[in-house]
Amino acid sequence: MKGTDMKKGILCKAAAAVFYFMLPWTALTGHAGEDVISEGVFINGVDVSGMTAAEAEAVVQEQIQALSNSVITLTMDEDQESKTWGELGLQWKNTDLITEISHLGTTGNIVQRYKEQKDLQNQNIHFEIEYTIDESALKSFVESMSVYNSEPVEGSVYMGNDGLLYVEGGTDGLTLDADATLATLEQYIEGWTAGDKVIEASVDRVSPEVTAETLSRMTDVLGTATTDYSASSAARAQNIATGTSKINGTLLLPGESYSVTAAVVPFTAENGYGLAPSYESGQVVDSYGGGICQVSTTLYNAVLKAELQVDQRSNHTMTVSYVDPSKDAAIAEGIMDLVFTNTLETPVYIAGSAYGGVLNFTIYGEETRPSNRSIEFVSEVTSRTDAASNIQLVAKTDQNVGYLAQVQSPHEGLSAVLWKNIYYDGVLSETIQVNSSTYQATAAIWEVGVVSSNTALTSALYSAIGQNSLQQVQTLLANGIQTEAPQTEAPQTEAPQTEAPQTNAVQTETPVTEAPQTQAAGETQAASDGTAGAGEAVTIIQ
Repeated sequence: MKGTDMKKGILCKAAAAVFYFMLPWTALTGHAGEDVISEGVFINGVDVSGMTAAEAEAVVQEQIQALSNSVITLTMDEDQESKTWGELGLQWKNTDLITEISHLGTTGNIVQRYKEQKDLQNQNIHFEIEYTIDESALKSFVESMSVYNSEPVEGSVYMGNDGLLYVEGGTDGLTLDADATLATLEQYIEGWTAGDKVIEASVDRVSPEVTAETLSRMTDVLGTATTDYSASSAARAQNIATGTSKINGTLLLPGESYSVTAAVVPFTAENGYGLAPSYESGQVVDSYGGGICQVSTTLYNAVLKAELQVDQRSNHTMTVSYVDPSKDAAIAEGIMDLVFTNTLETPVYIAGSAYGGVLNFTIYGEETRPSNRSIEFVSEVTSRTDAASNIQLVAKTDQNVGYLAQVQSPHEGLSAVLWKNIYYDGVLSETIQVNSSTYQATAAIWEVGVVSSNTALTSALYSAIGQNSLQQVQTLLANGIQTEAPQTEAPQTEAPQTEAPQTNAVQTETPVTEAPQTQAAGETQAASDGTAGAGEAVTIIQ
């Protein structure tokens, strides 16, 4: 029995010797008199095998310092705020990590140490540094981004001096979502590494109705039209320029309608208008805003070519010279208007210019019509009424006898239709009637000065005016009227006592009876204020 026990003891000592020699030398003897970390141990990706606990802690502190100096940047579109993690209260959370790693494979009984060492030989073990942050500092940092909250800014377009369209605005409105942003930062903290980091703040985004992206696509000419006003008076040219400027730069969104009258009124001197000829009750009269209809007409033709929807359009009472019949669009406050709607899916921009006698409107947008499709507009006159022989005379009580001016040419009456022809690859595909128009026949209007001290001549002119006899007026102005001849001839044929009073009666009563038939009472009084008489020079304005 004793021999057997002795053999077992020898065997146990032999086994212990085997385990002793299988253990790594550093695990048993240490490093420079200290225990060192076992092989295969990593902290935040750094191999700390063979290091002492102090050396491993230095590595950790170095990483923490690098992370503390790292900059975190929050952005809201182009705005941003930055802080270092150190400023946000970064701290090392799992400070017992070094102790835990130091004990791995170096503590416990010999079997436990052997097992841990063998595990490390087969597979490395990775440890992560855990961090903590000052929650109040982090929250305050996030909330500081709220200063960049903004409302959506609608986009606008303007024409540059280079003739190109430029876009402004069209930016989203942003509202910081502080809770979501804070959650994003906290999630990043769980796996962060040293180095600067940019994080986009979470926001509630409200897009404007008119975005810069949409406006930037408005580079195509959808329709353009030009008319000439070089023969206009200075006042009429002023009115055209004023009206054009009030329409120029209009941005029309999809579905929006536009009223030309609403855009250009009121027709007053304070609003930039002067007195110029315009149509009124079939006559040409001076009024503030005269010529504005050429503005609406030119825009109308551009709208037709852009194929926007025309909701309201009226022709003039008389034909105009600057466009073909049925291509005009008259406006009169409270009576006639040009109204159209942008039926496209994208905005359109209206550019207008009036310079050097040339009036132009161009409508820009995004072209979606087929490239092989084209359109044209054709005016067809369906009937005519001649008015060349019609004359209307008007007494001018603020002009002396001898003044004779044609202030309106005769306008023929006519009916017309505007057709829209649609072509594909140059082949007529469809013809559509756009509108129909009827224009009045109007007489040539002449103004006749009637102010004179010669009441007989004034009376005779009123009589000729009442008969619309231009020839009588011209004869009277050329030859005058003889009022004294009957006084010399009367004694030869009749007693002067009876004839002279009859002649004088006609001379004095005529202004009273004739003038009121064609002129107002005030005009009859004005006729007596002048001094012109027979044989005076005649002024004729064509």
